[in-house]
Amino acid sequence: MAKHHVTTTINGEPVEFLCSTRQTLLDVLRDELNLTGSKEGCASGDCGACSVVLDGRLVCSCLVLGAEAEGKTVETIEGMAQGDSLHPLQQNFLEDAALQCGICTPGFLVAAKALLERNPDPTETEVRYWLAGNLCRCTGYDKIIRAVMRTADEVRGEAS
Repeated sequence: MAKHHVTTTINGEPVEFLCSTRQTLLDVLRDELNLTGSKEGCASGDCGACSVVLDGRLVCSCLVLGAEAEGKTVETIEGMAQGDSLHPLQQNFLEDAALQCGICTPGFLVAAKALLERNPDPTETEVRYWLAGNLCRCTGYDKIIRAVMRTADEVRGEAS
């Protein structure tokens, strides 16, 4: 099967890879580029565990073909922390115990970051609506929502 050469930017770094026409972006990230933070939960776009930001748009990477990343910018969970410094969302997820098994956590973090970049002052309803495409079987959602709301307050300088 023929492979396509793809040039893209992932987490701020130029990246090139080869992929088949059938490989999803999730498969490429995990299997070709060893970026295993994005998880495959359903392979049908229903759980959000594989969420990434593609050219500024939150998408399920299991629904995007790897070849579609040509010339685009991809942001994954691996790009959230700056060196040894966790992103405030990551820190608050830890402090608020907003994770358990961890399968859904990368998707929630990427989605929450995308929300706060668009709307730094969301209401709880807006956070719940924005994260509705991400499913968790362990935590319930209250701790996740609390961590996102606290991060929004901190980023705006209103730490509670």
